[in-house]
Amino acid sequence: MSTYNFRGSINGPGNFGDHGKIVVNNGSSPAEAVRLAGELIRQLQAERPELVGEAQLLQGEIVGAEQEDRALDQGRVRGWLDTIQAGAGAGSAALALAQALGGAVGL
Repeated sequence: MSTYNFRGSINGPGNFGDHGKIVVNNGSSPAEAVRLAGELIRQLQAERPELVGEAQLLQGEIVGAEQEDRALDQGRVRGWLDTIQAGAGAGSAALALAQALGGAVGL
């Protein structure tokens, strides 16, 4: 048995090697996420109309979660964002908006 005494908190994540720089992203305000989702829908209508349905479902989940005071269904949101990002062209405004929306909802 070791006699080493850690003399520190042993609760929570280890975070070894992070030099005290812990970043936790819980997303931004729901209003910002709704705004970004609306912009994404408008951009997809111009660039990729076949992806508008996924963006509308995504916006509906964000609005519904806010109205019902519940957490977002992260799996569904991630799936819709992945579909949109895969279909949007590289370097497109829709791709940039989808990535920004992912950050706004904490993904």
